[in-house]
Amino acid sequence: MINLSEVGAFPSVVPGGFQIKFGLYLPGIRASDGFDVVVRVIHSADRFNPSIPTVDFHLNWSPGHPLDLWSFDAPVTPVAGTNFGNPGIHLYRFQLWWKRPAGSPQLITRWFTDPFARRTDVGRLSAVALSLTPPLAAWNDGAYKTPELDDLIVYELHAEQFNDTLDGVIDRLTYLQSLGVNCLELMPVTSAKLDFDWGYGPLHYFAPSAHVGGPDALRRLVDEAHAKSMAVILDVVYQHVDGDFAYKLVYDNVNNTPGTPKVVSPMIGQDGPFGPQVDFSKEFAQQYFGVSNKYWLDEYHVDGFRYDEVTDLYVSATDSGYAKLAYDTYLYSLKTPRFQRNAGSYSRIIQCAEALSRSPEVLRNTFTNCAWQDDLLNTAEWIVRGNAPTADLAHTLDPLFNNKYPSTKRVVNVTGGAVDMPVAPFQYLNSHDHSHLIVSAGTTGSGLIPMGDRSRAWAIQPLAIALYTSQGVPMLWEGEEFVDNYNLPGDGSARVNLRRDTHWEYFYDDYGVPLVRLYRRLATLRRSIAALRSRESFYYYQQSLQGTQIIAYHRRAVNPENYAMVLLNFSSSAGTIGIPFPKAGAWTEKLDEDTRNGPPWVVTITNPGASANVTVPSNYGLIFTL
Repeated sequence: MINLSEVGAFPSVVPGGFQIKFGLYLPGIRASDGFDVVVRVIHSADRFNPSIPTVDFHLNWSPGHPLDLWSFDAPVTPVAGTNFGNPGIHLYRFQLWWKRPAGSPQLITRWFTDPFARRTDVGRLSAVALSLTPPLAAWNDGAYKTPELDDLIVYELHAEQFNDTLDGVIDRLTYLQSLGVNCLELMPVTSAKLDFDWGYGPLHYFAPSAHVGGPDALRRLVDEAHAKSMAVILDVVYQHVDGDFAYKLVYDNVNNTPGTPKVVSPMIGQDGPFGPQVDFSKEFAQQYFGVSNKYWLDEYHVDGFRYDEVTDLYVSATDSGYAKLAYDTYLYSLKTPRFQRNAGSYSRIIQCAEALSRSPEVLRNTFTNCAWQDDLLNTAEWIVRGNAPTADLAHTLDPLFNNKYPSTKRVVNVTGGAVDMPVAPFQYLNSHDHSHLIVSAGTTGSGLIPMGDRSRAWAIQPLAIALYTSQGVPMLWEGEEFVDNYNLPGDGSARVNLRRDTHWEYFYDDYGVPLVRLYRRLATLRRSIAALRSRESFYYYQQSLQGTQIIAYHRRAVNPENYAMVLLNFSSSAGTIGIPFPKAGAWTEKLDEDTRNGPPWVVTITNPGASANVTVPSNYGLIFTL
């Protein structure tokens, strides 16, 4: 069984200096077969000084350990003329050697990083911090509770692109709150490569990258977000790894060296389209990602995970890969107070599967409570290209239509009793995997990758209203609210290795200002109108799209009963629709109520089901409530 207390790097203060306890699992690689593991250590202040070498230590193999533990308690005492042994960050990497009987040592792997490192530096280096007075992680979120699924508005971002670092994200939390956001979905934060990438070729699974501020910055972000009642979930990549991941690189090197004992990787199987694939039939792989999830939940207080590429990772309701991981993580989360309301309730941990073609199946059959799916995004791109909307848009905004998606999943509570947990798909117009939506309306510029034409920002407006009034969990992608306009190549290195800094200057210009205002107003309405967060929707199919491009639907909440009537016009001209209102009373238009000059716009309905003619502005919408 993987035990995190015996692997990684653990510093301590000892008489005369410091000590670092190193531990590494290399199943099947044993000293009795001639192998030797060396850890090379240097102070970060010395790494570019050619006259200062690393200090090397040979790890000891533990005979009989089921995971072939290699470990050593390394004395880190000051070395004259260097910074080694002084407080500060020490960098380390491993080497693997092999010696034939009566032969000379042979270098098998020159450089591999610690697969259990808790801290990293850039350039495929693991790191450990030495301090005479180690700071205690002070958390202030004891009273925080993870929001309910139906109350979530999610914002997906890449920390470097969004605002440079995790501390930069902290600086924008108040802004994000103005959009109604109460859940951050952070793209992978563990990449240690020197070249920019999105992090979907992971080398590390326990260490926030130094690029974005490292462990302390992530703790600060989560604590600050929780202080604002905002959840934080991590985008994690468990389907595949980077080619330099230790359990791929080392075992390939061993097996490709003539004469060495051949050893099968404890984690990695065949190569796939995204990189070497994790083999979840292997118990070590199951344990590795299981303890990784627990570590992030405990050490960083995250609220859950967005699992990358579940479409390929999920096999069945009882598989040893994704289904088991989601189940084990859910059970573990039951003991965490922030996920609980009472002893008889389900856990509020957020487990979101990227299962684009299988999301209904995954929600039905696993302990997942939400999932990515591209239905609304695909429909939005189609409409923005100039196509008229169809009833498919209304049905996409109602994922329960024709029982396409389940409403709940039977799970267990902390006492082991059966309980229904709400489940829902994410709804979004943009995501990191696609160009910004405005690109579908046309491009401008003569560069190799032309940008979206922001002068057509009006095309986004009715879709933004649809997003915030849809069933499911609304998600925004960085910058969409002020018409960011990056065009994403379909393939090639520019797709994932080109940094696209968020255009914050767009926030102030003639295209960004009105759209940000609309997103903020929609956020206020979704937060204040229970019907817009409900699980009931009715599409007025007899009245919609009858010689117009207007779609109408109402949302309804119960206990107490609450309605919202939503009208969307995708035409470049204003249009009128005759629509039956479900309840008598004075229905007030809310979307522009805060900016309207003059009295409120009220439609008075004398009898339930009575119709009224309503004129909807072009490329816009209306929201009426009682």
